[in-house]
Formats: sequence, C-alpha cells, structure tokens
Amino acid sequence: MLRPLVCAIALFPLAACGGAKDGTSISINTSDGDGPVLAGFDGNGEAAIDTPFFKGKMKLPNVKLDASNFDMNGVHLYPGSTIGSVNITAKNKPDAEEDGHVRVAFTSPAAPAAVRDWFKTKLTAAGFTLTPAGNGLTGKTNEGEPFALDLVPDGSDMAKGVITIG
Repeated sequence: MLRPLVCAIALFPLAACGGAKDGTSISINTSDGDGPVLAGFDGNGEAAIDTPFFKGKMKLPNVKLDASNFDMNGVHLYPGSTIGSVNITAKNKPDAEEDGHVRVAFTSPAAPAAVRDWFKTKLTAAGFTLTPAGNGLTGKTNEGEPFALDLVPDGSDMAKGVITIG
C-alpha cells in the first residue's frame, strides 16, 4: 500500500512545473505482493497512476527536464542537453528474473564523439569504470552496476543518447 502512495505523491510536484509544449515523459514500473504499480507522465501533460488500490488520470502542466535535472554521482548530462524520457523499472522481489534499471533518453548539442568523450572524462573521475563502445560507452558505475551509454548522430553536431543503469 505504501508504494502506490509514493508513486502518486511523486507526480504531484510535477504540477508546479511546466511551460514546455513537448515535455519529458516519465514512467515508473514496480510491483510488490499486492500487484503491479505503474505511474507515468506522458510529456504532454497527461499523468496516470495504475495500482491494485487506485487508478486515475490527471492533466498537469508539461515538464521539460534538462541536463541540470539529472545527476550521476555529481555528473549531469552534457551541457545544453534535454531529456526526452525517463523510465524506471524496479526489482521488487528477490527471485525476479530482471534487476531494476533506469533508462534516460536525451538529446545533446554536440556530435556523438564529443558527448562520449565528455562523459568518459567526467564519469571516470566519479569512479565509473568505462570502455568506449562505438559512439558510446559500457562498463560499471562506482557501485558496480552495469552502465551503458548509446549515442547516435541527430543531424549536424547533435546527438541522441540513451543512458541505461542496471
């Protein structure tokens, strides 16, 4: 019963944010002994909560997250980046087949190689162990969690990226 309440409360601060036409989508997927808990904000102002105890939708102002809203051990996204989506899936049972993970999709105002090199320098200094993998990076966080950064070009001097932790 506590987890659904936490998910619902987590969406309310979003009501104070807004202004962007194309907001950031946010989803949380977790479950416990009572069943699955899903909470989401679609980036266009539609928030939804679906739990065994409560289901509802509400219209909130759009939220647009940027580089300053994301932090990995003191490292934000590449300067000027905007976040398109945040997906959180939690591992809730010791026998779950898949561990929890966080996936963040973003756009950066630089070519993939520049973004990759910037992240490698910053995250290595923060204790991550990383190896270049094409336009991205793979490795472990300072806590030993799997880490991946995938980058692709998005026009000239722009990159679309996805960070996956867990």
